Amino acid sequence: MKLLEIMQNRRSVRKYTGESIADEKMEEILQAGLLSASSRAFRPWEFIVVRDKEMLDKMASCRDGAANMLKGADAAIVVIADGEKSDVWIEDCSIVMSNMHLMADSLGIGSCWIQGRLRVTGEGESTEDYLRRLLGFPQNMKLEALLSLGMPEQHAPAYELDSLAKEKIHWEKY
Repeated sequence: MKLLEIMQNRRSVRKYTGESIADEKMEEILQAGLLSASSRAFRPWEFIVVRDKEMLDKMASCRDGAANMLKGADAAIVVIADGEKSDVWIEDCSIVMSNMHLMADSLGIGSCWIQGRLRVTGEGESTEDYLRRLLGFPQNMKLEALLSLGMPEQHAPAYELDSLAKEKIHWEKY
């Protein structure tokens, strides 16, 4: 499959079958993250892979209603970074998330980006502090996002290229 076709097919999936993801496929998703472009090759990111169902259920409360899909997920990858290593750690982590999101879909695995940075729980605690308490990552590590993963209950159809908002493209000048 060509990269553009993979991008057309990628959709956020929030409902999962409960079927396990093969370890080899999880490894490919993580490799896609590790292969991501990074400013000055600093690679400030680190990943916390969570497959424990009890922990995934607790993590579902990290955002007010926006992370409930973790309760049915087979796994989640939490993307954190050392903010002191790079002034563009947010951008670097976003590339990681995008690459893993695309890889998951290309493997037939459903995924959903759950924003963590600058978000709060239903009780008003920062998502970062909530997850730091649960997962034990150090203070110097900053949260970007989580990627929920599971075998999709259903998958929306691919995007059509002729429906793209081409009016958003400006040539030479705005």
